[in-house]
Amino acid sequence: MDEFIQLDQFCPSRALFAELTDKWSLMILYVLSHGDCRFNELKRRCAGISQKSLTQTLRRLERNGLVSRRVLDTSPVAVEYGITDMGRALSKPLKAMLEWAYEHTEAVSEARQKFDLKST
Repeated sequence: MDEFIQLDQFCPSRALFAELTDKWSLMILYVLSHGDCRFNELKRRCAGISQKSLTQTLRRLERNGLVSRRVLDTSPVAVEYGITDMGRALSKPLKAMLEWAYEHTEAVSEARQKFDLKST
């Protein structure tokens, strides 16, 4: 897909893109791409996320068909989350983004410092 995609304010793809790239969605999808997790384990692995944000993000990802929710027949009842086939289809681009961030962190830090020096 080499053609330019128009992402005007009414484009459904734009809204989906915004949901996928919010503060927590990519991290949750990355964690779940390595295996199913119960809620509290997912919360621990996404350090810093509040219970409310995790719940809201999981619901949105489930609604979009990227995450599945399964109630476990345990005492007390537990819930386990997994990534769907559609969510797994994001694994390759997600991994590429994370690798890019890892490889370019130092260069971005240097660019920020240069910018900040110019701005003062």
